[in-house]
Amino acid sequence: MSHGHKVLPQQPGSRTSPWHGCEGSAAFIGRLAAPQRAERPGVSQTMSPLGRLWPLSLMVFLGIGMASERINCPSRCTCQYLEVNCTGQQFQEFPADIPLDTRQLILAANNVSYLPAVELSFLADLVYLDCSKNLLGDDLDFTFIGMAKLVYLDLSFNNLTQVTVSTFSHLLSLVVLKISDNPNLVAIEKDAFANNTWLRHLDVSRTGLTFLDTSTVQHLPNLRFLGLSDNLWHCNCSFLDFITWTIESNIHFPDADNITCYTPEGLRALRMPAAEAQLHVSCLTQLYKRDYVFLCLVGFCIFLAGTITAWLAGICAVIYNVHASKGEEEEEEDTAI
Repeated sequence: MSHGHKVLPQQPGSRTSPWHGCEGSAAFIGRLAAPQRAERPGVSQTMSPLGRLWPLSLMVFLGIGMASERINCPSRCTCQYLEVNCTGQQFQEFPADIPLDTRQLILAANNVSYLPAVELSFLADLVYLDCSKNLLGDDLDFTFIGMAKLVYLDLSFNNLTQVTVSTFSHLLSLVVLKISDNPNLVAIEKDAFANNTWLRHLDVSRTGLTFLDTSTVQHLPNLRFLGLSDNLWHCNCSFLDFITWTIESNIHFPDADNITCYTPEGLRALRMPAAEAQLHVSCLTQLYKRDYVFLCLVGFCIFLAGTITAWLAGICAVIYNVHASKGEEEEEEDTAI
């Protein structure tokens, strides 16, 4: 007669998480700890002291393992397999004790104002980071230095003021970047995304941006989605190249009806195609007052440079003639003697 345990079939798609599964472990330990009955009547079997200690040792070992997994989960956060979720827990600082093998970290809807570069560098396997709806400011340069595997980064609804070359330059695998709804974001440097060649989704909607250099996004080979709506675009001649690029590119611009000019007053609320037509006329056929001033200054400088050159040339010629005449007189005196 066999005393084998019956194994229940696993449901399709289910998986065992190292963060949970205490009930199954307890049942397994209970089965191991249960004494085996004699198979033949009238024969008694006694368990040795070593046999009694073995199930107890196993229970202690597994208990310590499950306790350590729970300790590794930060306080007030929920943890699943390779995921830590600390949404809406009113954290003032970056939470401690995050497991080093975490792949997905969600810190949305907190009051975090600073991301420590050292602690983040320990999370070398992190691929998903959501820090939206926090108080992060403009001190993010070199913050993500050790996160080469990061694919998704959400910094929307924060207090970012600028994006420099050093902000995201170490995120070589970045595919999705959301920095929308940062009303104080007023500047993105020209080469800010030069190293993010895998970037596919970029959202800078609802910020304080008034200008964006064409080369900042034009040379991203995998870019397919670019959010630009509800910004304070200043549609002047310097912005004409960017407007033309948005019209001619194959990139998808969501909420395109709200990608409009904010200044100057004559182009306010005008969509990009209509603004481009007007800018082509005004920028290519008309000159502003400052352009006339510039041309006058250039003409005056050329005239002044020519006058000074002629004056210096005249002085040099006079000096040469004086020296030449003196030389001739000296030669005549020597000949007469």
